[in-house]
Amino acid sequence: MSTLPQKKKKETDYAALASPFMRIPRLTTEVARDLMDLGLREIYELQGRSPEVLFAEVKKLRPATPVSRLPFIRMAVYFAENPEPERGKLHPDEWKD
Repeated sequence: MSTLPQKKKKETDYAALASPFMRIPRLTTEVARDLMDLGLREIYELQGRSPEVLFAEVKKLRPATPVSRLPFIRMAVYFAENPEPERGKLHPDEWKD
């Protein structure tokens, strides 16, 4: 019998995984959960929203949220506002400062 401590299995957020936000290429379940926790349920609700304000609202809910999620939020807003988004802009690296 092993005496090594077992790693805790990471819980899967099935609600975030099943959300419409997961239709956004490369969006993570963590960011989908952030958007859901802000009361957003559909992609179109991101239209006209400031990614920086959305991120600030997430930080109010969870101060430990890493700034690395901001590019994902920027990408999500871009996706929501563009019916035919450019493929090159559907990567979070394109939205870093």
